[in-house]
This record gives sequence, structure tokens and C-alpha cells, in this order.
Amino acid sequence: MSIVFLSPTGQTGGAEAALHELLAGLRQSHPSWSLRLIVASDGPLVARVEALGVPVRVLPFPRSLARLGDWGVGRGWWRRLVFLARCAGVALPALQYLRRLRHMLQADAPDVIHTNGLKMHVLGAWARPRRSAVLWHLHDYAARRPVIARLLRRNAHHCSAVIANSRSVADDARLVCGKEVPIHAVWNAVDLERFSPSGPRIDLDAISGLPAAHDLVRVGLVATFARWKGHETFLRALATLPASLPVRAYIIGGPVYETSGSQVSMGELTHLVTSLGLDGRVGFTGFVQDSSTAMRALDVVVHASTDPEPFGLVIVEAMACGKPIVASLAGGATELTEPGVNALGFPPGDVAALARCLEDLVRDGSLRQRLGDAGRSTAERYFNRRRMAGELTPIYQSLATP
Repeated sequence: MSIVFLSPTGQTGGAEAALHELLAGLRQSHPSWSLRLIVASDGPLVARVEALGVPVRVLPFPRSLARLGDWGVGRGWWRRLVFLARCAGVALPALQYLRRLRHMLQADAPDVIHTNGLKMHVLGAWARPRRSAVLWHLHDYAARRPVIARLLRRNAHHCSAVIANSRSVADDARLVCGKEVPIHAVWNAVDLERFSPSGPRIDLDAISGLPAAHDLVRVGLVATFARWKGHETFLRALATLPASLPVRAYIIGGPVYETSGSQVSMGELTHLVTSLGLDGRVGFTGFVQDSSTAMRALDVVVHASTDPEPFGLVIVEAMACGKPIVASLAGGATELTEPGVNALGFPPGDVAALARCLEDLVRDGSLRQRLGDAGRSTAERYFNRRRMAGELTPIYQSLATP
């Protein structure tokens, strides 16, 4: 079995973390398979994948293609005009990139091309050798993105199968790809040794520039700076908590993707902190290379996405670390959690409901312990690498069979 994976970035957002765990699981389960990765930018993912013994080649996107995204398209006619103008400007660099990618894939002649990002779904479909099957791995709701949805719909006949990272995303994919393409819902996995209750933890106060403090409950939002990750909801919920509550908050993460307009800036967040009167009560760590070290330093992990979450990798990672998680319950996140058993939940964007969850957890150490223990059990049962590799193996085998 020969599989080439295509990723639009070498940075480590949720889709890239899931790809790493997939490769690790396949390497363990099928050491004789030929696995290779082509990635469109350098970054931490490259070294992590190479450490698995999987060869990686970096074929950088042209700058204009890397920054092209359809975030915000449909929110005004003028946005559509601007986006169409940008598409025209990127056409020639995209064609040049496509030729180079096609040459690489023809040289490899893989049985399966596994694409791991929206741009790579389209490019992989266009660049595939005739005898290679294309497998789209969807980590997002494509139907909500008008340009991408149209491109995927028009190229679905080049795709042999789709993997969706949740049942919610699978339902969305059927709206885009139709009934002719097989769609399989396969949950992501996490490294249960790296994300575990035991291990190193970082000093959140020192990294954030806050004075050392004891007898505080530390709550943190662990996310990229994507606008829909709910940083504003988190901060506004904190501002409503009683001033006497012994809590300190942290925003852990930073910008990852290059797509223009899709991310909140540090300046916006620090301004909001000041306007809410939270100065000195909220720390910014920036990007943390190993997020497990930050999660272990927290008492509560918060997931606050305002849009439905395709999967919710941070939810599973927090569970694996034995930390209580407060999750925004929409989309794939509803499949991972059982509110009151292994998590607390609140409606997306509901500041008051999130604040109530936080106050309950800050005041009740036994509740934190119970949810954390149940979360670890959930992660061990459902989100290990071998489970994911086992579910994907027959899909790959069916695609590689003439």
C-alpha cells in the first residue's frame, strides 16, 4: 500500500495534529506501508512527521495562494467582488503550483492520495495521476463556505471517498458531494502518552508575565486565533464572575494559518481585556509548542467556539490530560461529550451559561476531579490511535483494489 498525504500547512492546528496521529497510528499498525507527506509550508509538523519515519517534502504555496481564503465571503456584495479579484490574481501562481504538484505525484504513483485541507482537496483532485484514488479528509463544514463548496461539488467525481472527522461533518459533506461518493465518519485520535495526567507542565504565570500566585483556580482557553474560537465569549464570561472568586484565566495559543481576515489579533484581545476590566487577571502565553504542558498546568480547560465545531480536538486532549472541560455544544463537540458526566456544556456564544459553568467548577474541586477522571476514561476508550487506524484500514484497502 502506497499513500501520499497532502497538507496545506506545516503548522500545527487541529487538522494537522489529527494528521500526525493518523500517520503515527498507520505506522504502528502497518509498518510495511509506504507513507509520504507533501506539505505546502515548513513548520513543526514536518519534524514531527519525520520523527515517525515518514518522509516529508515541502512544496511551498505561492504567497498569494497561501493567503487566499473565502472567510467572510457572502457577508456583503463588496466582499465577493474583492474575493473574485483576488482569485484572478492567484490564478497563474496556482497553475504553476499545480504543475509542480502533479509532477511529484506522477513520480510517486501512489495507490491513494489522502488530502487533508480544503485547498489540497481541490489541488489533489486536479493533480492526481490516473491510477491513484483521491481520498478527501474533511475537518471543516464545507457547505458553509460558498466558493469551496462549489469547487468540491464540481470535483467530487475525481474523489473516490470522503473521511469526515465527525458525524456532523459527514452530514454536511453529503450536501456538497452528493450520494455518489462514499462518506465515512471517523473520529480523530490523540497521543494518550503525550496527553496524559502525568508529565511536564509550564509555568503559565511566568510565560504570561503575571506575578506568581497560589490558591487560585486556573482556567484557560486553548485555541488558535481563529475568530470563531470564542475568545470574546470567554473573556466576557470571565468579566461577569464575582470579583472575590479565586480564579485566573489564560489565553493559550496564537495565529496559525495564513488565510487573510480569518483570525483575531493580539491587539484586539488585549484591548478587550482592558475594556472589560480584566487587566492582571488574564494572561496571554502565545503559541505553546506542546499544548499538553499547558493543559496540565490548568485546573479547567475551556472550549468556547461560537460556530459549530467540526470535531473539537482540544476537548479530547483536555479529557486525555484528566482535566475538566467546559465545551460549547454544537456540531461534532456534542458527539464527544456527555454533559454532567465527562464535561460541562453551554450553548455557543452564551456568555452567562459559560460563566455559570466556570463558577461551578471554580467553587467545587470534587466536581473538577470527577469530570477529569471520567474524561480520561473516555479518551482511552474512544480516541486512541489504533482505533482510528483500524477504522481507516479497510477504506484504504478498498480504494487500492483495482
